[in-house]
Amino acid sequence: MTYLMVAGGLVLLLIGGDILVRGAVALAQRLDVPPLVIGLTVVAFGTSSPELVVSLDAVLTGSPEIAIGNVVGSNIANILLVLGLPAIIYPIACDVNAIRRDGAIMFSVTIGFIALCWSGQLLNWQGAIMTSLLCGYLTWSYFSGRAENEATAEAIVDEIEGISARPQSIWLSLIFIFSGIAALVFGADLLIDGGVAIAIAAGVSKATIGLSLIALGTSLPELATSLVAAIRRHGDVAIGNVIGSNLFNILGIMGITSMVKTVPIPGQIVSYDLWIMLSAAILITPFVLHGRPISRRYGAFLTLAYFIYVLSLFYGMSGMPKSETAQAAQPVFANQSARILPEPRHLFS
Repeated sequence: MTYLMVAGGLVLLLIGGDILVRGAVALAQRLDVPPLVIGLTVVAFGTSSPELVVSLDAVLTGSPEIAIGNVVGSNIANILLVLGLPAIIYPIACDVNAIRRDGAIMFSVTIGFIALCWSGQLLNWQGAIMTSLLCGYLTWSYFSGRAENEATAEAIVDEIEGISARPQSIWLSLIFIFSGIAALVFGADLLIDGGVAIAIAAGVSKATIGLSLIALGTSLPELATSLVAAIRRHGDVAIGNVIGSNLFNILGIMGITSMVKTVPIPGQIVSYDLWIMLSAAILITPFVLHGRPISRRYGAFLTLAYFIYVLSLFYGMSGMPKSETAQAAQPVFANQSARILPEPRHLFS
């Protein structure tokens, strides 16, 4: 039953996000919003809505570890898996100036995010700064896309035109939007409840589930888009999709979430997973900045690295503590130094 809850939650998130995007794009077009603005705001926020709703639900229901784990784990999955698997199908290459610019921004934002997390929590004012930076980035992207990079603007218009089965009236658009939001909220509840239950049953922490199962589930739309882009030989779409998603995950999702409520950062995420996220960004930086193709061999390496990372979460190599239930079953060590050593952990303990 628990796994059905997780599966049902993921399905509702995917369907809800898709319906929301269709309704919001149709409404924006009816209101004569420029296509470039629609692409940079409506479509971008809509496709990131599953991660946003899951993170907000997690912090509001007392599981902030899932919120931060969802974002960090999604960013890791986006680079290692969402770029790795498509590269195995067909080498991914991109020589677009806008992608280079956004890639450099993503790398800088990743470093800044790690610095903010170093204190062990994300405060409301820090979330406000991240959200403001996202608004500034979107504004800058809009004007630079209009004035300097026609190819980027055309690509965004093509993406919008590719969204089929859009409602044709304002009222139907509103129905799509509210139905999508309802599906997202209900799906997030199911996913969080199921994820917490799995963590307790498996004897792992909530953060581990957030970094792996929930992060992978919310990254499925990006994976599907990149796979289709690889099959169609559109490497710029695949790389741009990952860079944009990672930027929104950090500045948008964690920014808005921490504005709503302070998000504590588990020590293991600070000491391990954030550095894996940074290392993943470093692994693709040469390909983004110099336009070199990601070969099939390198794609296989990235994919393998992701599976090794997930295994490290469940088998204790990362130092992630067990869940509270599993910890309660462990003997209490009198020696404080012995207590801080990571215990071996197995998925089914």
